[in-house]
Amino acid sequence: MSDALAYRRATRDTARTQAKLLRFLLRQNTDSEFGRRWRFDSIRSVDDYRARVPLSTYETYKHDIERIARGVPGVLTTEPVILLEPTSGSTGPTKLVPYTRSLKAEFQRALAPWIVEMLTEHPGVQRGKSYWAVSPVVRPNKSSESGIPIGFEDDSEYLGRIGSRLVKAVLAVPSTVRLIEDIDHFRYISLLFLLRSQNLSLISIWHPTFLTLLLEPLAAWLPQLTSDIAKGQITPPIALSSELRARLTKAMSPDPKRASEIHACRSLTNDTGVACSELWPQLRLISGWADGNAEPYVPTLTSIFPNAAFQPKGLVSTEGITSIPIRGSPNCALAVRSHFFEFLPQDKPSGDTTVLAHELVQGRRYSVVISTGGGLYRYKTHDLVDAIGYVNSCPLLRFVGKEAHVSDRFGEKLNSMHVQQALDSVLAPHDISAEFTMVAFDETQSGPAYTLFVESKRASDQSLIAAGTAIENALQQNYHYAYARDLGQLEALRVFRIDRGGHQTFAKVCQENGQRIGGLKPSALNNLTGWSNSFSGRPLKAIN
Repeated sequence: MSDALAYRRATRDTARTQAKLLRFLLRQNTDSEFGRRWRFDSIRSVDDYRARVPLSTYETYKHDIERIARGVPGVLTTEPVILLEPTSGSTGPTKLVPYTRSLKAEFQRALAPWIVEMLTEHPGVQRGKSYWAVSPVVRPNKSSESGIPIGFEDDSEYLGRIGSRLVKAVLAVPSTVRLIEDIDHFRYISLLFLLRSQNLSLISIWHPTFLTLLLEPLAAWLPQLTSDIAKGQITPPIALSSELRARLTKAMSPDPKRASEIHACRSLTNDTGVACSELWPQLRLISGWADGNAEPYVPTLTSIFPNAAFQPKGLVSTEGITSIPIRGSPNCALAVRSHFFEFLPQDKPSGDTTVLAHELVQGRRYSVVISTGGGLYRYKTHDLVDAIGYVNSCPLLRFVGKEAHVSDRFGEKLNSMHVQQALDSVLAPHDISAEFTMVAFDETQSGPAYTLFVESKRASDQSLIAAGTAIENALQQNYHYAYARDLGQLEALRVFRIDRGGHQTFAKVCQENGQRIGGLKPSALNNLTGWSNSFSGRPLKAIN
């Protein structure tokens, strides 16, 4: 409750709150290598900081983070790095974000008021169990060469010590389920524990399709799931280690009463084949992404759960938390007590002059820049937000998507530089000389997927298909792209052969979408969709 009150107080004077946070950040890390490099000890104001320290990207820190992984202390922060959290990279497949106790505290200063306000606005949530899907399914026991853990051990670690205790006390699905690597087995066990929880009251996810895909096999699996619940067992064919099976089985007990309740609901159907509102009558709230590319998928989810309210999540990434839901507003407010924020105005895309949080102009679009206790200073997140208004002096923000060189439909965060590297590493070895190549998201009747659009006079269909397979394998080195593929949110990369006029069609479509021809810069990855309807050509055989 104290964090919630502190957040509300902080929104009354955003400029003061942010300046105080920056002073603490600089003072704490003055003796780090980075702090000495940029003379944190002589910075006296926000303007000094912006003049002294340059804007940065992950590439700025890549070498330093490699040294941290090898065990070198005091590189970006004076605090020790307690773990490295993987996320999608730009010029490489995956990047590791250093986490310190200060960075975890910054997340918790935002998440705590969100949880308090959520419980206040939806009191029924407190009376049941909850399902939290915070981070991807991971392989256990990963660490850097110096022994620094890679990835959180448990989703609830994001919430801090007190929040973690509260969540663990009412978890419908044991946190160990996320260690199941096979995605179908992960879904089966998750559904098994969710179905056991008749009093499920809260579901917290990221992209709405995570939940719709989780529920997709429910109707087909329901007889076996019901039998397992009645008998207190886990179906033997599920591939689990003996240790994990023992831990999960311990959380099971025969529940014939609940099995009978589920059986009574089997004749009630909706789009999932099962009436979810009957299976979980106490569900009060679903929290998930609702902005940017996630927005079209929300209506499907709310139609499956008509009895539950839907709360849009704020803008949260591995590197930092930008905004949180706030009571009384349909939009999210800046997480003003978490990190130090700057914003790059998008009406001046070539400039590097930032504005501060209290200087945002309603109706304008900005790219987010953060400085965090994890050692990322003036870090460009490439997240675009619209300034919607203010609560007190704190800006309300709406996430609209990634910058043009990043494509992020389901959390995959593909970066054009990484895609270009994949193309370069594949096309030449396959002896493909192309007049035009581009990767873009495309949604057809066969499902959502990225497509390689290629115009090549000499290459055979077979060589293009083989190149597409190799590019798909290269893209799967991206941590979040591989996860979206595993979940079924994305189909495998497709290949579309352009017969003629690739460059001309590209320029024409971009111009029709408001881009100036003189400013067109073709890149390996394009954020527009529907290209298969624009180019003259044909799709080739799907890649398995």
